[in-house]
Amino acid sequence: MKEEFVNLVVQDMLPFLNNAQLEKLKESLERELIGKQIVEERKEDKMDWNEGYVQKFISSKRLEGCSEKSLLYYEKTINRVLGEIGKPLKTIVTDDLRSYLTAYQAKNEVSKVTIDNVRRILSSFFSWLEDEDYILKSPARRIHKVKATISIKNTFTDEEIEMMRDACESPRDLAIIDMLSSTGMRVGEMIKLKRSDVNLVERECVVLGKGDKQRTVYFDARTKIHLQRYLETRTDSLDSLFLSRCRSGQPLGIGGIEHLIKKLGTLIGIKKAHPHKFRRTLATGAIDKGMPIEQVQQLLGHKRIDTTLMYAMVKQANVKASHRRYIG
Repeated sequence: MKEEFVNLVVQDMLPFLNNAQLEKLKESLERELIGKQIVEERKEDKMDWNEGYVQKFISSKRLEGCSEKSLLYYEKTINRVLGEIGKPLKTIVTDDLRSYLTAYQAKNEVSKVTIDNVRRILSSFFSWLEDEDYILKSPARRIHKVKATISIKNTFTDEEIEMMRDACESPRDLAIIDMLSSTGMRVGEMIKLKRSDVNLVERECVVLGKGDKQRTVYFDARTKIHLQRYLETRTDSLDSLFLSRCRSGQPLGIGGIEHLIKKLGTLIGIKKAHPHKFRRTLATGAIDKGMPIEQVQQLLGHKRIDTTLMYAMVKQANVKASHRRYIG
């Protein structure tokens, strides 16, 4: 407890003293506290004290353009960690974070990818505290990226997409399949689409991506035709592009699109059918046919090209053909 108290005082004086002065202060505190007892504050007070810093961090990320969904995930994750550790964040050390991550993985049996996501959030939070001079040094700095096994995720085949088209029961469902397969947009972007966002003449539409960033995506001639046929069946004046059949007059939600794709997948015998698989299929097909990776990155709206490379798995059949051509 004495060590935590000393570290807390040193952290508080960080903006006012240089490194040599901080070291002298630490030595003085340690000397004066010999033989003395420090009473620990209540856990509830600690949590209230931590909460202020968490809210400041969330506010700064909001200004940077993070989505509300991401901010909620960050806040829940950080508060869960601080609650489990049960210490003022200025006294948290690297071992506290390592112990938490180890226990969390064992208790919840989560993947290494999930653990690394938690690590990244903690690293961002404590780095921000360090940059803002709230702490001397981030305790997450020495916790390195968790290496996870990269598995090759499957994509839809051309035959599977055609079978899904054949299984569609309405012009709306067919237009959804075509929009997903030809644009590669996120399902969260699709549900926000308005009629006014779509340019049928140029075969393009403007989507609102992560961080409220707009970008233009493109669709093929078949999608244009099926989208026109769907809109011709509409008798309403609502601006939402895709409407729910269950909730009259309401935009189609993410759950509705996921249910549709899963249903179509079940009908044609695909075990894992979900909207995001169309996005991966488009990225893989585009790179496989020679589209520059930078253009695929822009098309998908990825901030980092590493993310695009994770989506785009080169088809093994083409690797084999190239091996025979250039090597074998």
